[in-house]
Amino acid sequence: MSLKDYFNNIKGFGVMATADSDGIVDTAVYGRPHFIDDDTVAFIMADRLTHHNIQSNPHAAYLYLESGEGYKGKRLFLTKIKEEENMEKVNEMRRRSRCPVDENYLKEKKFVVYFKIDKVLPLIGSGEK
Repeated sequence: MSLKDYFNNIKGFGVMATADSDGIVDTAVYGRPHFIDDDTVAFIMADRLTHHNIQSNPHAAYLYLESGEGYKGKRLFLTKIKEEENMEKVNEMRRRSRCPVDENYLKEKKFVVYFKIDKVLPLIGSGEK
């Protein structure tokens, strides 16, 4: 199964980890990545801490925990390649009409942030047998 098919078909929960230029780490809940091609994904980001962190440090990690029993999922290691502030593109990509956690999210400035996938690992372990 391709990575795009995996994220389109496997239900789960995602967390993005970033750090600022001083190495101060933050994590935030994020939906599934939007696949641009096999090596590039995009996330819709509000103008919050995660977005601020990648302005000075383009590296991020995305952890996806599959729903159900056990500990299955993926870890994506990412490098930001570009971003755009384009509400038309944000609305085209958006999967939900509103953020289920924070109503203020709808009022905030949004960005489409593109990342190169540097490495993919399983949720647990190195992926080597």
